[in-house]
Amino acid sequence: MKRHHIFGLVFLAACLQWLSCCSVDEAKLQIAALKPPKTHHAGEPYLFTDANKHVFLSWIESSDTLSQLTLSTLQEGHWSDPVVITSGTNWFVNWADYPLVTGEGNGNMLAHILDRSGPGKFSYDVKVTTTSNGVNWSTLQLLHDDGLEAEHGFVSMIPYGKDVFISWLDGRNTVGDDGAVHTGHDHHGEMTLRAAVVTYSGEKLQEWELDSRTCDCCQTTAAITANGPVVIYRDRSDDEVRDISIVRYVNNQWTAPQSIFNDNWTINGCPVNGPRCEVEGNTLGLAWFTMADNQAEVKVIFSSDGGASFGKPFRVSGEDCIGRVDLVMLNETTAMLSWMESGGIWVRSVSTDGVMSKPVKVADSSDARASGFPQLTRYENGVLMAWTDAATKTIQTAIIN
Repeated sequence: MKRHHIFGLVFLAACLQWLSCCSVDEAKLQIAALKPPKTHHAGEPYLFTDANKHVFLSWIESSDTLSQLTLSTLQEGHWSDPVVITSGTNWFVNWADYPLVTGEGNGNMLAHILDRSGPGKFSYDVKVTTTSNGVNWSTLQLLHDDGLEAEHGFVSMIPYGKDVFISWLDGRNTVGDDGAVHTGHDHHGEMTLRAAVVTYSGEKLQEWELDSRTCDCCQTTAAITANGPVVIYRDRSDDEVRDISIVRYVNNQWTAPQSIFNDNWTINGCPVNGPRCEVEGNTLGLAWFTMADNQAEVKVIFSSDGGASFGKPFRVSGEDCIGRVDLVMLNETTAMLSWMESGGIWVRSVSTDGVMSKPVKVADSSDARASGFPQLTRYENGVLMAWTDAATKTIQTAIIN
């Protein structure tokens, strides 16, 4: 063999060895359990990190007919004593449609709950409460003003300047002209997607209808890009294709719904499995679940222009996944996401060019509805996770670095 060929092979081998040593795939995420706050008969956790890097955990505790939305703050690595935000005896408490809390970082916060509006199984309203100090919360106020006993929920909330941007699924068009109460999703009209801007005193400044036909009960997700707000959700075509779509607020108007990626998942019902997104700079990361062609997958995709266009998706899960995704951006080139698969909760990091860490199981978990949707939020140099232990009916937390 000629000398220059030998040199080329040696050089190539050295490069491959260097790439192997430095590959993100060789790095293992580190999981450290964090002692959770004291909870009893708890579920529906939600995590939020504000602009000043304060981390909040909310959840619902239930006792007989009483439900309480409870809040704790992470202080020097320990959860504070829980504060009750609000309570009620007529709430719609659901494993997939859970309350959220958000805030600007200077004491002003807003939270929502779901309150039953009538005898129908899915007749409930979105109500919000506010605070200026994180302790004293206002009387609940109705978010929407249609006045109908219909389904309203699957809320996304995120700080938007001095206010809060909120999106939700709104069933005002599903109520029949006969006034009949429907006990399921066999309703007359279509589920819609709506959004509003609300102040930290609960005043609604603007409201829009964003899509007139969507999937009935998949979570929505929203982000504030450099160009303006975006809402991402599971859409619904006339042919029952239920893929993920985006609408964007650009130049003071909303764009038409645009498909993120054509999975072409055709399903005659709602999979109760919505997407999750987050933005860092103007890089938007998005994770979602699909079972197109009866193949279960969790995918992640990135946009470098705030959702105007997207690259190719990357598959992050195995074949036994059930979705229930979350995602946070660690920086402008890397996201960390979570999902449920094979009786466990898994996480891995993914770069915008598709380089991934090895998937790591954070905890064992049941596939039952009571296990809910695990939550992620940014924390120091990694992320914080919260999830429901269905066996003990407690909230568990862990730090992932």
